[in-house]
Amino acid sequence: MPFPINIETAKLVEENVRLQGAIPATIAVLNGKIHIGLSDEKLSDLAAASDLVKVSRRDLPYVLGKGLSGGTTVSATMLIAKRAGIPVFVTGGIGGVHRGVNSSFDISADLTELGRTSITVICSGVKSILDIDKTLEYLETEGVCVVAFGDSKEFPAFFTSTSGFMAPASVSSPSEAANIIFSRDQIGLENGILIAVPIPVEFEANKEQINEAIQKALVKAESMGIKGKNITPFLLEEVNEITKGKSLQANVALIKNNARIGAQIAVELSKRKGNKERIVEDPIFVRMNDPTIRSTEGSEKKPSAERPIGKHWEVVVMGGSIVDFIVTVLEDEIKMNATTHRGKIHRSFGGVARNISDCLTRLGHRPLFLSTVGDDSLGGELIRHNPDMVKEGFLPIHGKPTCPQYQRQNFHSYPI
Repeated sequence: MPFPINIETAKLVEENVRLQGAIPATIAVLNGKIHIGLSDEKLSDLAAASDLVKVSRRDLPYVLGKGLSGGTTVSATMLIAKRAGIPVFVTGGIGGVHRGVNSSFDISADLTELGRTSITVICSGVKSILDIDKTLEYLETEGVCVVAFGDSKEFPAFFTSTSGFMAPASVSSPSEAANIIFSRDQIGLENGILIAVPIPVEFEANKEQINEAIQKALVKAESMGIKGKNITPFLLEEVNEITKGKSLQANVALIKNNARIGAQIAVELSKRKGNKERIVEDPIFVRMNDPTIRSTEGSEKKPSAERPIGKHWEVVVMGGSIVDFIVTVLEDEIKMNATTHRGKIHRSFGGVARNISDCLTRLGHRPLFLSTVGDDSLGGELIRHNPDMVKEGFLPIHGKPTCPQYQRQNFHSYPI
């Protein structure tokens, strides 16, 4: 969006979120630092800047390393929101499969991110400058739950409420949407959820006029050789110019509406997480070593209490992770003359906090363990040691080794 419409819209979006009882956190990269939540001053600086970078997942290392500033795409925003523990993300529309993909193979990274990052994205569908049919097919391949919001199952087309394509699922209220998100988290799926909210009818653009403008913009883009990440902003700007600003008006309206709906969904989701309400009632989710289960011959196994197995932490454990090396010397006499002696080395993984978290996991709990490890092979093996332990809490420290602890196990006292 052009300045100052962008800053006006951003402030209205944040206000809409607050009015629904949720907390807005605008995400951006400023001077090589990721910001989750912006002050009015930083938001204004970002809106007025002319040298910003379009930051996708692939661009984050470069932009951060060079100290640049930019707006994050859907893929980068999802990644950052996931790391920050923000479950719901609102935007205008996602990227998708571009028209002419058979020759360009231009597919947005937003789609693959939705397939691997468990964030819920609220949007008005795919930007209508893209191939909506192929985009929906690609999302199915990625295992993304696509849900239309409202009275119709028709997938919206950004500027317009209809596209001619059906979503595989639909919900009619924020409460129903929150149930779907909560159920996804309970069964531990790492895929994203896409909730497509149609633009309010009173604000939608004329479908024929939009399609005609898109075709003209596509022809112009091809003649100018515009490709890659520059194609989407170019097409949107061209469509806005051809429609004499009507597409921009629709864009502003749909983003404000998405913020309202998204905030309502976030509030409903928060209620479920707070209550730890169990949606899925199925014995496969009950750990067989759960101490709440009692079994005697001729009686049924009935859990007296069930634990959530999604992202709802019963216990948070914080502390050290180390690798223990136990050296056993198999000779009675050790000569300190640089010769080799028979012995054996046993390696195990330790640290009081890590051991507690490991034990809790093996007892059927799902604690969040917060710890640092080195970015070396020992650190990787420590993280992978117990596959059931939550991995999100490990922080590898670049350039540092994982802490080793050496113990001697013999009848003599020798330095190691």
